[in-house]
Amino acid sequence: MTLRLHWFMPLHGDGREVAKSADGSSETNIRREPDLAYLSQVAQAIDRFGFVGALIPTGMFCEDPWLVSSALAAYTQKMNFMIALRPGSMPPMVAAQMSATFQRLSGGRLMLNIVTGGDADEQKRYGDWLDHDQRYERTAEFLDVWSQAWKGKPFDFEGEHFHIKAGLLTRPHPVRPLVLLGGASAGAQRAAAAHADVYLSWGESPDAMRNLTKEVSELAAKHERTLEFGTRFHIISRDTSQEAWEVTERLLAGMDPERIAQAQKRFARSESEGQRRMAALHGGSTDNLEIYPNVWAGYGLVRPGAGVALVGSHEEVAARIEEYHDTGLTHLILSGQPHLEEAYAFGEGVMPILRKRGLL
Repeated sequence: MTLRLHWFMPLHGDGREVAKSADGSSETNIRREPDLAYLSQVAQAIDRFGFVGALIPTGMFCEDPWLVSSALAAYTQKMNFMIALRPGSMPPMVAAQMSATFQRLSGGRLMLNIVTGGDADEQKRYGDWLDHDQRYERTAEFLDVWSQAWKGKPFDFEGEHFHIKAGLLTRPHPVRPLVLLGGASAGAQRAAAAHADVYLSWGESPDAMRNLTKEVSELAAKHERTLEFGTRFHIISRDTSQEAWEVTERLLAGMDPERIAQAQKRFARSESEGQRRMAALHGGSTDNLEIYPNVWAGYGLVRPGAGVALVGSHEEVAARIEEYHDTGLTHLILSGQPHLEEAYAFGEGVMPILRKRGLL
């Protein structure tokens, strides 16, 4: 299956650093607000280079993904909006209605990234007090209801978290949005195997990714289903390998040691199995961050979530992407610092190579 490349929309703001320096004195530590003027530039770059679409994130420090996507749909023609949706944020029938409306208004350009949540503190800020396993049980029920609604016929549903009487989506769109679900825990894998179209995990080494796809494929087979697989990487791609690795040195120099220590303590408390796996790649140490050729774990020193970047010349990055594709991955969600410039660097440097190799 051909590779489907997605970019990332910086709804939390953008800049040239992985994290702000402790005193904010860095000349490169200028932040770009996630306003419509800037986000539309990123979206149009995604359209220009032929990315399938973009992940539109959700979180306490992000703008609302539904509202931003609705606005950006008018500025673009082709890109899909992979809207991140928390099952605890709205009833599944409301989500189905919103999804159908967005499909009609955008011309069928919606994808859903189901975010169950792994940070207990953030979940409680949203008023969600379920524990980790309960959240994945709720996610499974949510997707069950959402999928049944898409059939356009009345139905009842009795679960632990949702109770539906004569549920009906009166105007389902002919194209049901693709559902992507991420997570490294057993609960996440079970939910994805039973209900998702694509299973997502944060990027690690090719061998680790190959093992994950094998495990989840076996789970899906028990439900007589097949899944696609995807992952998330940051990208630092330059004309030469030396130029790319010099960027990592600059990024690392901007990470305050105290901030690294604080971040690692926070990650250690995380309920997210994926976050623990990211932290284990480097153990909080700035040594040996290249965990595999052209695979750098430096982002995960201070930043939660996906902590790994593909680093190198355009040819090297393309070769590594081809290797990951050979493990069974068909969806790659990519990002860079800042997102606009890096979309151009990747679009002009790496994507022509991937097209020449027949991957796109």
